[in-house]
Amino acid sequence: MTSDDRGSSSISTDEGPRSSRSGDDVTASSRRSKRKQLPLWQETILLLGVALVLAIVIKTFFVQAFYIPSESMEPGLILNDRILIQKVSYWGDDQPERGDVVVFKDPGGWLPPSESAGPSNPVAKVMAKIGLYPTGGHLVKRVIGVAGDTIVCCDDKGRLSVNGKALDETAFVRRGDRSCDGPMVTDCKEDWTVGPIPEGHIFVMGDNRSRSADSSAKMCKPNATECVPGDEFVPVDLVVGKVFVLLWPADRFRWNTRPAPFEDVPDPSP
Repeated sequence: MTSDDRGSSSISTDEGPRSSRSGDDVTASSRRSKRKQLPLWQETILLLGVALVLAIVIKTFFVQAFYIPSESMEPGLILNDRILIQKVSYWGDDQPERGDVVVFKDPGGWLPPSESAGPSNPVAKVMAKIGLYPTGGHLVKRVIGVAGDTIVCCDDKGRLSVNGKALDETAFVRRGDRSCDGPMVTDCKEDWTVGPIPEGHIFVMGDNRSRSADSSAKMCKPNATECVPGDEFVPVDLVVGKVFVLLWPADRFRWNTRPAPFEDVPDPSP
């Protein structure tokens, strides 16, 4: 074989594979291009579907929007404030703690019909279902006592005591025209005691103590003969989540944390 023959053979061998690879690359690229290109309307539906699923999952397990329906949580949260609650803190065996501000479903008869109805606008109803709009039938209150606790009103400064520990709530509670932090059942004219709180229940109060239809308002008044004790406690399984941020109005945006006075409350005696 001459050197010319070897050169000719070499050129012929190289050109074949290059041509073949080039054709394969074009075909594969064309297929990928066809797979990626969807009509705009299909892409829109797909994106909306993914967003809807994510919104439902987030609402169910993580975060949900609510609004403040009354003045009962002033001065910290006022009428029509938009808040977000998180549900992670109460996963598994974890339960609400003293000082938490929680959203819970109406235990029955705590809310007037107008506040239980929820949104009437069709669009708002759909948004409420996926957690993008507040729903009706819920209340927002602060946890004062948990299972086993005993609450007493009041000491010589008008303060509540939990398991013998007086709570200094001046930083976040509004007494209004009352002289104590627990006025509802006796209007601060007499002391009252509640507890031990049953297992699986909490005792809640609004921060605006003279304008809150809360657990203290559901207590039996002294010498009442037709009142059945127990309606003042909220079942833990009705708690939806813990308020963790004041979202709107924007100029009052803030993270919501547990007040320091509740950190030193001792556990109930066995």
